[in-house]
Amino acid sequence: MSVKHIFLPAASIIKLFIVFFLLITNSKAEDNNIKQYSNDEGVLSIMYHRFDENKYPSTNIQMNIFLEQIQLIKDLNYDFIHPENFEKNFNIPKKQKKILITIDDAFQSFYEVAWPFLKENKIPFILFVSTEPVGNKGYMTWDQIKEVEQESFAIIGHHSHSHDYLIDVSNEDFIKDIETANKIFTEKIGYIPSLFSYPFGEYSEFMRQYISKNFTYAFGQHSGVIDVNKEKFQLPRFPINENYGELKRFTSIIKTYPLEYKKLLPLEKKLNKSNNPPLFSVEFFDNQKNIKNINCYSNEGNKWEKSKIQFDGNTLNIKFREAFLPRRGRINCSLNDNGKWRWFGTQFIVENN
Repeated sequence: MSVKHIFLPAASIIKLFIVFFLLITNSKAEDNNIKQYSNDEGVLSIMYHRFDENKYPSTNIQMNIFLEQIQLIKDLNYDFIHPENFEKNFNIPKKQKKILITIDDAFQSFYEVAWPFLKENKIPFILFVSTEPVGNKGYMTWDQIKEVEQESFAIIGHHSHSHDYLIDVSNEDFIKDIETANKIFTEKIGYIPSLFSYPFGEYSEFMRQYISKNFTYAFGQHSGVIDVNKEKFQLPRFPINENYGELKRFTSIIKTYPLEYKKLLPLEKKLNKSNNPPLFSVEFFDNQKNIKNINCYSNEGNKWEKSKIQFDGNTLNIKFREAFLPRRGRINCSLNDNGKWRWFGTQFIVENN
């Protein structure tokens, strides 16, 4: 299936009980991984939003810094991977790391500032679009999105309709939001994009399961490098912005490698009183060397500290100091594997009680 689009007939809102039935049968998420150690060099996905909009430092990157980052990638001899090749070759271990560029939200500054450079240099990327704000002040128009979409190296991705905190709404309203976007995408560009990006990188297990039934891949905003064993509907990306985009830090990110694992629990990434703090465990492969050198840091209580880890064979368990506080709980783990820094991150969304 091409990542460019998924053709679907017009459909009415799916009733919630039907969705629950679908979610327990044959999810695409169950057949995606080889689940054996692959020594994959990985695909490192980097995420951008705004360009040269200095009043939004948490989502902005200055264009001169972006150009330095692109040049660094070239100097390190890493290739930019086309999204279609990313899909086609997902289950093939990479002998050399690839870089996947993603742009979220379709801000006007992307079109005016970064798009001319990417077009001139034919650098492949995914532009994730939320349908509701298109044409509003500060956002691209549908004509501009169509212009980008016409280029073979550019792929349009699905970023919901409203870009709301969809994890906070009912499951039925979440589905309505996605289906509203589906109708608009079909009307405006003739198809529904097959790649999805969770707004704010937030998702519950219900959302992940639903997305796995309707898309081919989905990206979050937790850090890490994609390998053949990563779950296709919670793929990591490194957010790049003014606060964390300076070249020294960017260099360390680009030189990061995957930390492969068999299983990460819990599946549910939405926390409330009943499951906060979560029972967190990661089962690694026997082939992963130096695994006992791993270090993890977590921000329970809104304090970043070194996590208390224990091993049971190849399974790492973290005993959290206290509950995570709203809105997000994060865990980042790194491993110095004979000079190669391997990394993975996890994000939880914490309900306000």
